[in-house]
Amino acid sequence: MDNNTNVNDKGGFGWGLLGCCIPLVGLILFLVWRENKPNSAKAAGIGAIVGVVISVISYILMMVLGLGTYAALM
Repeated sequence: MDNNTNVNDKGGFGWGLLGCCIPLVGLILFLVWRENKPNSAKAAGIGAIVGVVISVISYILMMVLGLGTYAALM
């Protein structure tokens, strides 16, 4: 691959937000950009990790609340 030294790589909140909302896209962008655009890749990767963590925490919270509601009704 040719190294393009004129790449404007500021990272940015937008890539992190995209990675958070759609973690699979954030992971793909991280893997594609990790050498050419390291700042943008890092933002997308961190966004993907945050999105997955939020999903897991919300899933666990819903399970606990559902079980608590079920136990209260019994």
